[in-house]
Amino acid sequence: MTFHNRIEELDALNSSFESSGHDFVVVYGRRRVGKTELLKEFCTDRPHIYFLAAQEAEHRQREKFIDQIADHFDERVPRIDGWDEAFDYLGEKLETKELVVVIDEFPYLIAENDSLPSYLQGFVDEQLQDTESMVVLCGSSVSTMESEVLGHESPLYGRRTAQFDVKPFSFTQAREVIGYDPADSIRSYAITGGTPMYLTLFDYDHSLAENVKSQILSPTAVLYNEPEFLLRTELRNPARYMSILEAVALGHTTPNEISGATGIDVGPLSKYLQTLRRLRLVDREVPVTASGKKSKRSRYHVADEFLRFWYRYVEPNRSSIEEAPDIVYDGTIEPDLPTHVASTFEDVCQEVIWEGIRNGEFESYSEVGRWWYGEDEIDIVGLAPTNDRILFAECKWTSEPVGEALVDSLREKAPKVRWGPEGRTEEFMLFSKSGFVDGLEERLEDNWSLLTLTDIDDHLSTD
Repeated sequence: MTFHNRIEELDALNSSFESSGHDFVVVYGRRRVGKTELLKEFCTDRPHIYFLAAQEAEHRQREKFIDQIADHFDERVPRIDGWDEAFDYLGEKLETKELVVVIDEFPYLIAENDSLPSYLQGFVDEQLQDTESMVVLCGSSVSTMESEVLGHESPLYGRRTAQFDVKPFSFTQAREVIGYDPADSIRSYAITGGTPMYLTLFDYDHSLAENVKSQILSPTAVLYNEPEFLLRTELRNPARYMSILEAVALGHTTPNEISGATGIDVGPLSKYLQTLRRLRLVDREVPVTASGKKSKRSRYHVADEFLRFWYRYVEPNRSSIEEAPDIVYDGTIEPDLPTHVASTFEDVCQEVIWEGIRNGEFESYSEVGRWWYGEDEIDIVGLAPTNDRILFAECKWTSEPVGEALVDSLREKAPKVRWGPEGRTEEFMLFSKSGFVDGLEERLEDNWSLLTLTDIDDHLSTD
Protein backbone atom coordinates (compact mmCIF):
# COMPACT_ATOMS: atom_id res chain seq x y z
CA MET A 1 0.00 0.00 0.00
CA THR A 2 1.31 3.45 -0.91
CA PHE A 3 2.11 5.90 1.90
CA HIS A 4 -0.42 8.75 1.95
CA ASN A 5 -0.92 11.90 3.95
CA ARG A 6 0.38 11.13 7.44
CA ILE A 7 2.61 14.18 7.50
CA GLU A 8 1.74 15.29 11.05
CA GLU A 9 2.36 11.83 12.50
CA LEU A 10 5.59 11.48 10.51
CA ASP A 11 6.84 14.87 11.68
CA ALA A 12 6.06 13.97 15.30
CA LEU A 13 7.94 10.67 15.01
CA ASN A 14 10.90 12.46 13.45
CA SER A 15 10.93 15.05 16.24
CA SER A 16 10.82 12.32 18.90
CA PHE A 17 13.69 10.41 17.37
CA GLU A 18 15.85 13.48 16.87
CA SER A 19 15.38 14.71 20.45
CA SER A 20 17.84 13.59 23.10
CA GLY A 21 17.20 10.51 25.17
CA HIS A 22 15.35 7.27 24.54
CA ASP A 23 11.88 6.93 23.03
CA PHE A 24 9.21 4.34 23.81
CA VAL A 25 6.38 4.95 21.36
CA VAL A 26 2.96 3.31 21.09
CA VAL A 27 1.16 3.32 17.73
CA TYR A 28 -2.29 1.82 17.44
CA GLY A 29 -5.46 1.99 15.38
CA ARG A 30 -7.84 -0.17 13.40
CA ARG A 31 -6.80 -2.64 10.72
CA ARG A 32 -5.90 -1.15 7.33
CA VAL A 33 -5.63 2.39 8.66
CA GLY A 34 -2.00 2.82 7.57
CA LYS A 35 0.03 2.23 10.74
CA THR A 36 2.55 -0.08 9.11
CA GLU A 37 3.05 2.20 6.11
CA LEU A 38 3.60 5.14 8.46
CA LEU A 39 6.27 3.24 10.38
CA LYS A 40 7.97 1.94 7.25
CA GLU A 41 8.11 5.48 5.87
CA PHE A 42 9.57 6.70 9.17
CA CYS A 43 12.20 3.94 9.17
CA THR A 44 13.34 4.68 5.62
CA ASP A 45 16.98 5.81 5.63
CA ARG A 46 17.28 5.09 9.37
CA PRO A 47 19.01 2.09 10.95
CA HIS A 48 16.14 -0.05 12.15
CA ILE A 49 14.82 -3.48 13.00
CA TYR A 50 11.25 -4.14 11.91
CA PHE A 51 9.64 -7.22 13.46
CA LEU A 52 6.14 -8.26 12.39
CA ALA A 53 4.56 -10.62 14.92
CA ALA A 54 2.33 -13.43 13.71
CA GLN A 55 -0.36 -15.64 15.21
CA GLU A 56 1.87 -18.58 16.05
CA ALA A 57 3.42 -20.38 19.01
CA GLU A 58 5.38 -18.28 21.48
CA HIS A 59 8.72 -20.02 20.89
CA ARG A 60 8.50 -19.34 17.13
CA GLN A 61 7.65 -15.68 17.74
CA ARG A 62 10.67 -15.35 20.01
CA GLU A 63 13.00 -17.21 17.64
CA LYS A 64 12.04 -14.92 14.76
CA PHE A 65 12.51 -11.83 16.94
CA ILE A 66 16.03 -12.95 17.90
CA ASP A 67 16.80 -13.83 14.27
CA GLN A 68 15.88 -10.26 13.23
CA ILE A 69 18.23 -8.75 15.80
CA ALA A 70 21.12 -11.09 15.00
CA ASP A 71 20.68 -10.56 11.28
CA HIS A 72 20.78 -6.78 11.69
CA PHE A 73 24.09 -7.00 13.57
CA ASP A 74 25.41 -9.69 11.25
CA GLU A 75 26.20 -12.17 13.98
CA ARG A 76 25.33 -15.75 14.90
CA VAL A 77 21.95 -16.32 16.51
CA PRO A 78 22.45 -16.81 20.26
CA ARG A 79 20.68 -19.45 22.31
CA ILE A 80 17.89 -17.70 24.18
CA ASP A 81 15.17 -19.38 26.23
CA GLY A 82 12.79 -16.63 27.35
CA TRP A 83 11.53 -13.14 26.53
CA ASP A 84 13.52 -11.67 29.42
CA GLU A 85 16.71 -12.96 27.80
CA ALA A 86 15.52 -11.78 24.38
CA PHE A 87 15.11 -8.22 25.60
CA ASP A 88 18.43 -8.41 27.46
CA TYR A 89 20.04 -9.33 24.14
CA LEU A 90 18.38 -6.38 22.42
CA GLY A 91 19.43 -4.08 25.25
CA GLU A 92 23.08 -5.12 24.89
CA LYS A 93 22.96 -4.23 21.18
CA LEU A 94 21.37 -0.84 21.81
CA GLU A 95 24.28 0.10 24.09
CA THR A 96 26.50 0.45 21.04
CA LYS A 97 24.15 1.58 18.29
CA GLU A 98 21.33 4.11 17.96
CA LEU A 99 18.43 2.22 16.42
CA VAL A 100 14.68 2.20 15.75
CA VAL A 101 13.08 -1.09 16.80
CA VAL A 102 9.50 -1.65 15.62
CA ILE A 103 7.43 -4.51 17.02
CA ASP A 104 4.34 -4.62 14.81
CA GLU A 105 1.13 -6.47 15.76
CA PHE A 106 2.30 -6.60 19.37
CA PRO A 107 -1.10 -7.99 20.54
CA TYR A 108 -0.22 -11.31 18.84
CA LEU A 109 2.72 -11.63 21.24
CA ILE A 110 0.58 -10.85 24.28
CA ALA A 111 -1.98 -13.44 23.18
CA GLU A 112 0.70 -16.13 23.56
CA ASN A 113 2.30 -14.73 26.71
CA ASP A 114 0.45 -12.18 28.81
CA SER A 115 3.60 -11.56 30.89
CA LEU A 116 5.27 -9.84 27.97
CA PRO A 117 4.42 -6.28 29.15
CA SER A 118 6.26 -7.05 32.41
CA TYR A 119 9.37 -8.17 30.53
CA LEU A 120 9.19 -5.02 28.43
CA GLN A 121 8.84 -2.88 31.53
CA GLY A 122 12.12 -4.25 32.86
CA PHE A 123 13.78 -3.66 29.47
CA VAL A 124 12.57 -0.03 29.28
CA ASP A 125 13.47 0.79 32.88
CA GLU A 126 16.85 -0.92 33.02
CA GLN A 127 18.23 -0.74 29.49
CA LEU A 128 16.33 1.38 26.95
CA GLN A 129 16.24 4.57 29.03
CA ASP A 130 20.04 4.79 29.00
CA THR A 131 20.18 4.83 25.18
CA GLU A 132 19.33 7.17 22.31
CA SER A 133 17.24 4.49 20.59
CA MET A 134 13.52 4.25 19.92
CA VAL A 135 11.28 1.24 20.46
CA VAL A 136 7.83 1.31 18.84
CA LEU A 137 4.99 -1.02 19.80
CA CYS A 138 2.29 -1.16 17.14
CA GLY A 139 -1.04 -2.99 17.09
CA SER A 140 -4.39 -3.26 15.34
CA SER A 141 -6.32 -4.54 18.34
CA VAL A 142 -7.34 -1.24 19.89
CA SER A 143 -8.71 -2.91 23.01
CA THR A 144 -5.48 -4.83 23.67
CA MET A 145 -3.24 -1.83 23.07
CA GLU A 146 -5.32 0.40 25.32
CA SER A 147 -5.59 -2.12 28.16
CA GLU A 148 -2.31 -4.08 28.04
CA VAL A 149 0.03 -1.27 26.94
CA LEU A 150 -1.56 2.08 27.78
CA GLY A 151 -3.96 1.11 30.57
CA HIS A 152 -3.51 1.98 34.26
CA GLU A 153 -3.20 -1.71 35.15
CA SER A 154 -0.45 -2.38 32.59
CA PRO A 155 3.16 -2.73 33.78
CA LEU A 156 4.03 -0.40 30.89
CA TYR A 157 1.77 2.39 32.13
CA GLY A 158 3.60 5.71 32.23
CA ARG A 159 6.61 4.45 30.25
CA ARG A 160 5.58 5.72 26.83
CA THR A 161 7.21 8.90 25.59
CA ALA A 162 4.64 9.33 22.80
CA GLN A 163 1.52 7.63 21.50
CA PHE A 164 -0.27 7.80 18.16
CA ASP A 165 -3.89 6.82 17.76
CA VAL A 166 -3.89 6.49 13.96
CA LYS A 167 -7.36 7.22 12.63
CA PRO A 168 -8.99 7.02 9.20
CA PHE A 169 -8.59 10.02 6.92
CA SER A 170 -11.06 12.86 7.00
CA PHE A 171 -12.66 13.69 3.68
CA THR A 172 -10.18 16.55 3.29
CA GLN A 173 -7.30 14.07 3.53
CA ALA A 174 -9.01 11.33 1.51
CA ARG A 175 -9.80 13.59 -1.44
CA GLU A 176 -6.06 13.72 -2.20
CA VAL A 177 -6.31 10.00 -2.96
CA ILE A 178 -9.76 9.93 -4.59
CA GLY A 179 -9.52 10.67 -8.30
CA TYR A 180 -13.10 11.74 -9.02
CA ASP A 181 -14.87 15.07 -9.52
CA PRO A 182 -16.30 16.73 -6.35
CA ALA A 183 -19.69 14.97 -6.45
CA ASP A 184 -18.30 11.49 -7.07
CA SER A 185 -15.51 12.13 -4.56
CA ILE A 186 -18.14 12.58 -1.84
CA ARG A 187 -20.07 9.54 -3.09
CA SER A 188 -16.88 7.49 -3.12
CA TYR A 189 -15.91 8.61 0.39
CA ALA A 190 -19.41 7.68 1.59
CA ILE A 191 -18.60 4.13 0.47
CA THR A 192 -14.91 3.61 1.35
CA GLY A 193 -14.64 5.98 4.28
CA GLY A 194 -11.16 7.23 5.13
CA THR A 195 -9.33 3.95 5.61
CA PRO A 196 -6.29 4.26 3.32
CA MET A 197 -6.29 0.66 2.12
CA TYR A 198 -9.95 0.85 1.13
CA LEU A 199 -9.34 4.11 -0.72
CA THR A 200 -6.44 2.70 -2.69
CA LEU A 201 -8.33 -0.42 -3.75
CA PHE A 202 -10.58 1.69 -5.97
CA ASP A 203 -9.36 2.36 -9.50
CA TYR A 204 -10.38 5.94 -10.15
CA ASP A 205 -10.07 5.48 -13.90
CA HIS A 206 -13.18 3.31 -13.59
CA SER A 207 -16.66 4.46 -12.61
CA LEU A 208 -17.84 4.36 -9.01
CA ALA A 209 -20.35 1.64 -9.91
CA GLU A 210 -17.61 -0.52 -11.43
CA ASN A 211 -15.46 -0.13 -8.33
CA VAL A 212 -18.28 -1.05 -5.97
CA LYS A 213 -19.12 -4.14 -8.00
CA SER A 214 -15.53 -5.35 -8.33
CA GLN A 215 -14.08 -4.34 -4.96
CA ILE A 216 -17.03 -4.83 -2.59
CA LEU A 217 -19.80 -6.91 -4.16
CA SER A 218 -17.55 -9.63 -5.54
CA PRO A 219 -17.33 -12.60 -3.12
CA THR A 220 -13.61 -12.85 -3.95
CA ALA A 221 -12.90 -9.18 -3.17
CA VAL A 222 -10.98 -8.18 -0.03
CA LEU A 223 -13.72 -5.82 1.13
CA TYR A 224 -16.51 -8.37 0.76
CA ASN A 225 -15.74 -9.93 4.16
CA GLU A 226 -13.61 -7.16 5.65
CA PRO A 227 -15.96 -6.11 8.51
CA GLU A 228 -16.12 -9.67 9.81
CA PHE A 229 -12.31 -9.85 9.98
CA LEU A 230 -12.24 -6.45 11.64
CA LEU A 231 -14.62 -7.53 14.40
CA ARG A 232 -12.81 -10.81 14.97
CA THR A 233 -9.63 -8.81 15.58
CA GLU A 234 -11.31 -7.37 18.66
CA LEU A 235 -14.13 -9.72 19.68
CA ARG A 236 -14.35 -13.44 20.31
CA ASN A 237 -18.10 -13.62 19.68
CA PRO A 238 -18.99 -10.86 17.22
CA ALA A 239 -22.51 -12.02 16.22
CA ARG A 240 -24.48 -9.68 18.48
CA TYR A 241 -22.18 -6.78 17.71
CA MET A 242 -22.75 -7.36 14.01
CA SER A 243 -26.51 -7.30 14.48
CA ILE A 244 -26.21 -4.00 16.37
CA LEU A 245 -24.05 -2.46 13.64
CA GLU A 246 -26.54 -3.56 10.98
CA ALA A 247 -29.45 -2.09 12.94
CA VAL A 248 -27.68 1.25 13.40
CA ALA A 249 -26.58 1.35 9.74
CA LEU A 250 -30.21 0.81 8.69
CA GLY A 251 -31.34 3.86 10.67
CA HIS A 252 -32.16 2.58 14.15
CA THR A 253 -30.25 5.17 16.14
CA THR A 254 -31.75 5.33 19.65
CA PRO A 255 -31.26 2.60 22.27
CA ASN A 256 -34.95 1.69 22.15
CA GLU A 257 -34.91 1.47 18.35
CA ILE A 258 -31.73 -0.65 18.36
CA SER A 259 -33.21 -2.92 21.03
CA GLY A 260 -36.37 -3.39 18.99
CA ALA A 261 -34.45 -4.17 15.81
CA THR A 262 -32.01 -6.64 17.43
CA GLY A 263 -34.08 -8.19 20.19
CA ILE A 264 -31.39 -7.31 22.73
CA ASP A 265 -32.79 -5.83 25.95
CA VAL A 266 -31.83 -2.21 26.61
CA GLY A 267 -29.84 -3.15 29.75
CA PRO A 268 -27.37 -5.55 28.10
CA LEU A 269 -27.46 -3.42 24.94
CA SER A 270 -25.76 -0.53 26.72
CA LYS A 271 -22.70 -2.71 27.42
CA TYR A 272 -22.50 -3.82 23.79
CA LEU A 273 -22.77 -0.20 22.64
CA GLN A 274 -20.09 0.85 25.11
CA THR A 275 -17.74 -1.79 23.69
CA LEU A 276 -18.44 -0.72 20.11
CA ARG A 277 -17.76 2.89 21.08
CA ARG A 278 -14.47 1.92 22.73
CA LEU A 279 -13.47 0.15 19.51
CA ARG A 280 -14.34 3.28 17.45
CA LEU A 281 -16.99 1.34 15.50
CA VAL A 282 -19.96 3.31 16.84
CA ASP A 283 -20.26 6.95 17.94
CA ARG A 284 -22.74 8.38 20.42
CA GLU A 285 -24.08 11.81 19.56
CA VAL A 286 -26.18 14.30 21.49
CA PRO A 287 -27.56 17.66 20.31
CA VAL A 288 -24.76 20.22 20.17
CA THR A 289 -26.54 22.35 22.78
CA ALA A 290 -26.86 19.45 25.26
CA SER A 291 -24.50 18.06 27.87
CA GLY A 292 -22.80 14.96 26.50
CA LYS A 293 -22.91 13.01 29.77
CA LYS A 294 -26.30 14.08 31.05
CA SER A 295 -28.42 14.21 27.89
CA LYS A 296 -30.98 11.46 27.38
CA ARG A 297 -31.44 12.44 23.72
CA SER A 298 -28.51 10.35 22.51
CA ARG A 299 -28.31 8.81 19.07
CA TYR A 300 -25.83 6.28 17.75
CA HIS A 301 -24.31 6.01 14.32
CA VAL A 302 -21.74 3.73 12.69
CA ALA A 303 -18.45 5.58 13.02
CA ASP A 304 -16.94 4.48 9.71
CA GLU A 305 -18.47 5.16 6.29
CA PHE A 306 -17.41 1.83 4.80
CA LEU A 307 -18.88 -0.12 7.70
CA ARG A 308 -22.08 1.89 7.44
CA PHE A 309 -22.26 1.12 3.71
CA TRP A 310 -21.43 -2.56 4.22
CA TYR A 311 -23.98 -3.14 6.96
CA ARG A 312 -26.61 -1.19 5.07
CA TYR A 313 -26.21 -2.87 1.69
CA VAL A 314 -23.92 -5.90 1.77
CA GLU A 315 -24.77 -7.82 4.94
CA PRO A 316 -28.58 -7.78 4.42
CA ASN A 317 -28.18 -8.88 0.78
CA ARG A 318 -25.49 -11.56 1.03
CA SER A 319 -27.53 -14.31 -0.65
CA SER A 320 -28.53 -12.09 -3.57
CA ILE A 321 -24.99 -10.78 -4.00
CA GLU A 322 -23.68 -14.33 -4.27
CA GLU A 323 -26.14 -14.96 -7.12
CA ALA A 324 -26.41 -11.62 -8.93
CA PRO A 325 -24.26 -8.73 -7.64
CA ASP A 326 -25.11 -6.48 -10.61
CA ILE A 327 -28.82 -6.72 -9.85
CA VAL A 328 -28.19 -5.87 -6.18
CA TYR A 329 -26.23 -2.78 -7.17
CA ASP A 330 -28.64 -1.61 -9.88
CA GLY A 331 -31.85 -2.42 -8.02
CA THR A 332 -30.99 -1.87 -4.35
CA ILE A 333 -27.84 0.18 -3.86
CA GLU A 334 -27.90 2.77 -6.63
CA PRO A 335 -31.51 3.96 -6.06
CA ASP A 336 -30.89 4.34 -2.31
CA LEU A 337 -27.35 5.71 -2.49
CA PRO A 338 -28.37 9.40 -2.34
CA THR A 339 -29.95 8.75 1.07
CA HIS A 340 -26.77 7.07 2.28
CA VAL A 341 -24.54 9.83 0.89
CA ALA A 342 -26.68 12.60 2.41
CA SER A 343 -25.43 11.74 5.90
CA THR A 344 -21.81 11.78 4.72
CA PHE A 345 -22.42 15.12 3.02
CA GLU A 346 -23.41 16.63 6.37
CA ASP A 347 -20.08 15.50 7.83
CA VAL A 348 -18.21 16.93 4.84
CA CYS A 349 -19.99 20.26 5.36
CA GLN A 350 -18.91 20.24 9.00
CA GLU A 351 -15.33 19.80 7.78
CA VAL A 352 -15.82 22.82 5.51
CA ILE A 353 -16.96 24.92 8.46
CA TRP A 354 -14.03 23.88 10.65
CA GLU A 355 -11.60 24.48 7.79
CA GLY A 356 -13.15 27.90 7.17
CA ILE A 357 -12.80 28.74 10.87
CA ARG A 358 -9.13 27.67 10.90
CA ASN A 359 -8.42 29.72 7.80
CA GLY A 360 -10.26 32.78 9.09
CA GLU A 361 -12.78 32.61 6.23
CA PHE A 362 -15.76 32.05 8.58
CA GLU A 363 -16.68 33.42 11.96
CA SER A 364 -15.27 31.35 14.82
CA TYR A 365 -17.35 28.71 16.63
CA SER A 366 -16.10 26.55 19.50
CA GLU A 367 -18.67 23.79 19.02
CA VAL A 368 -20.19 22.52 15.78
CA GLY A 369 -22.64 19.64 15.53
CA ARG A 370 -26.16 18.44 14.81
CA TRP A 371 -29.21 19.62 16.74
CA TRP A 372 -32.59 18.01 17.26
CA TYR A 373 -35.55 18.26 19.59
CA GLY A 374 -38.75 16.34 19.12
CA GLU A 375 -39.58 16.39 15.42
CA ASP A 376 -37.28 19.31 14.64
CA GLU A 377 -33.73 18.83 13.35
CA ILE A 378 -31.00 21.11 12.00
CA ASP A 379 -28.07 19.54 10.17
CA ILE A 380 -25.41 21.81 11.66
CA VAL A 381 -25.46 24.27 14.55
CA GLY A 382 -22.37 26.19 15.60
CA LEU A 383 -21.96 27.84 19.01
CA ALA A 384 -19.70 30.76 19.95
CA PRO A 385 -20.49 31.38 23.66
CA THR A 386 -18.00 34.20 24.18
CA ASN A 387 -19.59 36.18 21.35
CA ASP A 388 -23.21 35.07 21.84
CA ARG A 389 -23.15 33.99 18.21
CA ILE A 390 -24.91 30.96 16.73
CA LEU A 391 -24.76 29.35 13.29
CA PHE A 392 -27.56 27.43 11.58
CA ALA A 393 -26.79 25.35 8.50
CA GLU A 394 -28.61 22.85 6.28
CA CYS A 395 -26.97 20.45 3.83
CA LYS A 396 -28.91 19.16 0.83
CA TRP A 397 -27.74 16.26 -1.31
CA THR A 398 -30.59 16.54 -3.79
CA SER A 399 -30.91 16.56 -7.57
CA GLU A 400 -32.78 19.89 -7.62
CA PRO A 401 -31.43 23.37 -6.79
CA VAL A 402 -32.29 24.66 -3.33
CA GLY A 403 -34.85 27.45 -3.13
CA GLU A 404 -36.97 29.52 -0.75
CA ALA A 405 -38.57 26.51 0.96
CA LEU A 406 -35.35 25.54 2.73
CA VAL A 407 -34.68 29.15 3.70
CA ASP A 408 -38.16 29.45 5.25
CA SER A 409 -37.78 26.11 7.05
CA LEU A 410 -34.46 27.06 8.61
CA ARG A 411 -35.76 30.46 9.67
CA GLU A 412 -38.71 28.76 11.35
CA LYS A 413 -36.57 26.25 13.25
CA ALA A 414 -33.83 28.66 14.39
CA PRO A 415 -35.84 30.21 17.31
CA LYS A 416 -36.53 26.70 18.65
CA VAL A 417 -32.85 26.27 19.46
CA ARG A 418 -32.78 27.56 23.02
CA TRP A 419 -29.27 28.84 23.48
CA GLY A 420 -27.72 32.19 24.30
CA PRO A 421 -29.34 35.54 25.10
CA GLU A 422 -32.36 36.97 23.34
CA GLY A 423 -30.18 39.34 21.33
CA ARG A 424 -27.79 36.65 20.07
CA THR A 425 -26.12 37.07 16.68
CA GLU A 426 -27.43 34.58 14.13
CA GLU A 427 -25.61 33.36 11.02
CA PHE A 428 -27.03 31.02 8.35
CA MET A 429 -25.44 28.70 5.80
CA LEU A 430 -26.88 26.50 3.07
CA PHE A 431 -24.87 23.75 1.35
CA SER A 432 -26.26 22.26 -1.84
CA LYS A 433 -25.05 19.56 -4.21
CA SER A 434 -27.16 20.97 -7.06
CA GLY A 435 -26.74 24.67 -6.40
CA PHE A 436 -29.45 27.24 -5.79
CA VAL A 437 -32.36 28.71 -7.70
CA ASP A 438 -31.59 31.86 -9.64
CA GLY A 439 -31.60 35.04 -7.59
CA LEU A 440 -31.80 33.35 -4.17
CA GLU A 441 -28.55 34.81 -2.85
CA GLU A 442 -29.56 38.35 -3.84
CA ARG A 443 -32.84 38.01 -1.91
CA LEU A 444 -31.14 37.01 1.35
CA GLU A 445 -29.62 39.14 4.08
CA ASP A 446 -25.86 39.50 4.63
CA ASN A 447 -25.87 36.89 7.41
CA TRP A 448 -26.65 34.12 4.88
CA SER A 449 -23.98 32.15 2.99
CA LEU A 450 -24.70 29.75 0.11
CA LEU A 451 -22.13 27.10 -0.81
CA THR A 452 -22.09 24.81 -3.84
CA LEU A 453 -19.91 21.76 -4.46
CA THR A 454 -17.40 24.04 -6.18
CA ASP A 455 -17.27 26.24 -3.07
CA ILE A 456 -16.82 23.17 -0.88
CA ASP A 457 -13.98 21.94 -3.06
CA ASP A 458 -12.30 25.35 -2.91
CA HIS A 459 -12.55 25.55 0.89
CA LEU A 460 -11.06 22.09 1.35
CA SER A 461 -8.31 22.57 -1.21
CA THR A 462 -4.83 22.18 0.26
CA ASP A 463 -3.09 23.74 -2.73
